[in-house]
Amino acid sequence: MIEDKILLNYYAMNPFVAKHRPWIEQCRVFKPHLLSEPVESALTKRSPFGSGAWGEFFDELEADIEADFGGEKKTLTELLHLLSESQSQEERAQLLEAINTNLGGIFAKYSAQTLYMVAGAASVENRERSYKHPMEGANKANQIPDSVVDILHKAVNEVGGPLTKRYYRLKAALLGLKKLKWSDRNAPMPFSDTTIVPFADAKSMVLAAYESFSPTLAGLVTTFFDQRRIDAPGIKGKRGGAFNYSVVLPGNAPISYTFLNYLGSSRDVMTLAHEVGHGVHGLLAGAAQGPLMFHAPIAYCETASVFGEMTAFNFLKKQLILKGDKKSLLALIMGKIDDVINTAVRQISFSNFERRLHGMNLSYTTWSEPKKLSVEELNNLWIATTKELYGEDGDVFTYENAEHLWSYISHFHRPFYVYGYAFGELLTQSLYAEQSRIGDRFESLYLDLLKSGSTKNVVELLAPFNLDPTKETFWVDGINNGLGGMVNEAEKLSRELGIVV
Repeated sequence: MIEDKILLNYYAMNPFVAKHRPWIEQCRVFKPHLLSEPVESALTKRSPFGSGAWGEFFDELEADIEADFGGEKKTLTELLHLLSESQSQEERAQLLEAINTNLGGIFAKYSAQTLYMVAGAASVENRERSYKHPMEGANKANQIPDSVVDILHKAVNEVGGPLTKRYYRLKAALLGLKKLKWSDRNAPMPFSDTTIVPFADAKSMVLAAYESFSPTLAGLVTTFFDQRRIDAPGIKGKRGGAFNYSVVLPGNAPISYTFLNYLGSSRDVMTLAHEVGHGVHGLLAGAAQGPLMFHAPIAYCETASVFGEMTAFNFLKKQLILKGDKKSLLALIMGKIDDVINTAVRQISFSNFERRLHGMNLSYTTWSEPKKLSVEELNNLWIATTKELYGEDGDVFTYENAEHLWSYISHFHRPFYVYGYAFGELLTQSLYAEQSRIGDRFESLYLDLLKSGSTKNVVELLAPFNLDPTKETFWVDGINNGLGGMVNEAEKLSRELGIVV
């Protein structure tokens, strides 16, 4: 390892080294946790055959999951799409039963063993590297202090949980139900527009939304379509979900690819806006920082995507307000609340499950060695951590056919990845709320943030906006300004429409 005084000399004398100082210093954060060179070499050589290999095979198995429904074979992606789009409570319950049943059996057993391999391998390595707790390495990679991660979880549990239950009680009333089944969680409003949106129309909507905020970003998004770098159709054998892959090619040439399973729902339009947000982040940071420093840490690489999704949402919202279409406006807001809860509250629920899986106790205060858990034990843990944020059985939800849903969450194969979604969502809600206060300067400040890549930690990134993520109030305000504000708006619209008194 290079001595500090030698590095300081290089920083002073060599502009290329000076530019890459943030990357070098971030690498050196892990200096106390490095093992001997022969051991590191052996670990690296063995890594393709470790827990990651289980995760790779898991993805192949998950892509092949099918179930008979309505006389046809449906992929897991198609079943989940139908579950979120169906207007029938009976059909939603049948869909979740089909999903849960097909996730059980051999697949759940394989998934349980994969989680044990991931948690067990991480535990051994964390201990050998002298990490204080299992999350320390992930937090350091994200450039986030442990205390900030703790207050994020605390804020979501204490503020986000009650707001979530309040929202779902409103949703039950709007659906005409006394209690929700877990299969009703993402149900559309009965007055939602269920028209299939052609991909060409989704493209126009997303471009118009980005143009309304930043012509610079809209121009970058246009290149994704012009260069045919978006794989949109949802087809059999294709991995579920959506993601963006950006990379910097030789010659410092950033390029971005977007992967979707586009089936034409309004949620799919929002997903398109979300993923191209990742894309513009990759292009701006790639051009400014090069291949080593362009990729923001996981916990705030969601900033541009969530911001893009919010921009598209507010663009569509303004159009409906101008039309005076309150029912469609309410349906749009309810759908967005579903997404915010899924990104923030649901991901912290996932994180609680994951923390317990890796050995955290019931009060989330101390760690011990992870244990091998059976499918039944994982089922029980999954339901228990879900209830912490969504309420006891019968309070807001009933949880039939929900016990195996942990088994298809591939993000658990990257330990402590999932809290980054909640971090990015709530950080961006706080950031988004600053637009009106900052005014015309906001766009340039925001573009500078995206160009920073991994060269700044989260405190440095938000300082130009006078925001401090080390304070619990930052996260509480993010929840109340974003999720809380939308729940208030949905309740007000419901009263105006006479749907809920």
